[in-house]
Amino acid sequence: MQKVISTDKAPSAIGPYSQAIEINNMVYTSGVIPVIPATGEIAEGGVEAQAEQAFQNLCNLVEVSGSKVENIVKTTVFIKEMNDFGKINEIYKKYFKEPFPARSCVEVARLPKDVLLEVEAIAWK
Repeated sequence: MQKVISTDKAPSAIGPYSQAIEINNMVYTSGVIPVIPATGEIAEGGVEAQAEQAFQNLCNLVEVSGSKVENIVKTTVFIKEMNDFGKINEIYKKYFKEPFPARSCVEVARLPKDVLLEVEAIAWK
């Protein structure tokens, strides 16, 4: 049986989807963007600030599900500019420790609200 995960500690859905779904003790998040949940504004300060906000939002969402960041086994990071890969990796390492989750990182032409990155995850409970 699936359970919808929802929190005000991460950006609300801006379309017909759930923030996350739990099924069979696994949590699957939707893409999370660097929106400040309290204000609805996009984090200012370039890709580093947006990465901090997006990863914090993702961690909040996973923790509200009853899981924890250490249980994330896979992430996908969508970035607007592959030249920001190194900067994003530095922020990523603040939130994820070894053994790091499996990860895909792809450059995309455009993201919702014209943000610089979006991240999604799969975690176990």
